[in-house]
Amino acid sequence: MSNSISEFFSSIFSKAKVGSVVGIDIGTASIKAVQAKLVDGKAILETYGALSLGTYNKTDHGTVTNLPPDVVSKAVVDIVNEMKTSTPTSAFVLPSQNALVFILELPDSIGDAELPEVVKNEARAHIPVAIADVTLDWFVIPKREGLDAVGQDSAQNKKEILVVAVLGDVVKRFQNIIAPTNLESQFLEVEVFSAVRAVLGRELSPVLLIDMGASKTKLTIVEYGVVWHVHIINRGGADITQAIVTSRGITFSHAEELKIQHGLIATPEFSYISDTVRLSTDYIFSEANAVVLEYEKKYNKAVSKVILYGGASRTKGFMQAAENVFRCDVVYARPFDKLDAPEFLAPTLANIGPEFVGAIGAA
Repeated sequence: MSNSISEFFSSIFSKAKVGSVVGIDIGTASIKAVQAKLVDGKAILETYGALSLGTYNKTDHGTVTNLPPDVVSKAVVDIVNEMKTSTPTSAFVLPSQNALVFILELPDSIGDAELPEVVKNEARAHIPVAIADVTLDWFVIPKREGLDAVGQDSAQNKKEILVVAVLGDVVKRFQNIIAPTNLESQFLEVEVFSAVRAVLGRELSPVLLIDMGASKTKLTIVEYGVVWHVHIINRGGADITQAIVTSRGITFSHAEELKIQHGLIATPEFSYISDTVRLSTDYIFSEANAVVLEYEKKYNKAVSKVILYGGASRTKGFMQAAENVFRCDVVYARPFDKLDAPEFLAPTLANIGPEFVGAIGAA
């Protein structure tokens, strides 16, 4: 695994190379891929595609899968062939639930030479496995106005370190997926960092990212482009669909269709759908609200914006419910806006954008 955090921050300042690259996001229910090219300082959309992984174990679209690496490799090859990609150069996204992301506060007196060993030792308290079993990456958060906790004078005397730990087995699994594809992977990057690159502009106040996938909902608080908090909720879109299946005794595909069509919008005929969906979304919003309140209390700063993405975030009524909970600006991610694309595609790309955040960020 390359130094993904360093790649992320250095990419803000370094001059990118001209050429095409394919960003690939392998989820539990589907694969998303985007090919882009940098021309004269502009990122150009060349092609994109999505592929349901349910096809490979003969289950419905949207179901959560746990396929062996060789089957996922075949799916990756299938999607790049269907997209007719023109380059083997690629970047893969690691799911956030396969990583630990946290902040360490260390005395400012620790010198640069001592820092690697100190970070490694301090990180042990946050990692529930042997340190030798993880790939550890870290970044010193720059000290600048707006990043230190208000009212905490001691913050000036501390180093704040953003740390990422990924299980070696997870990295090995991805290496086994990539090897048979003949793609030239430039790096593996935890999806939260791809997302930050894809959805944020120049927001100066804290922003909450809500990524509602098939099996998990990921919460990330970002300020000045720095990831300050990541929280994983073990509930996603497939859980909502399965709850409808269980309550009504219908097929998964039918339940998925009803969820998309009706979601949280109550109607006399389909009130049972909104009631079932709300059981999960209320739980997700409760967890998210607790995360926000904890952050705001610690740093004395209010989250000013919420960005929604992930396929399940498009459940009907989800945005309106989020607006009622957070009482701030709530928007859907528009990652394709970062790429130049034909104007006639704009409505389609805006609609599917929340599902392609990881792939675009990696590309």
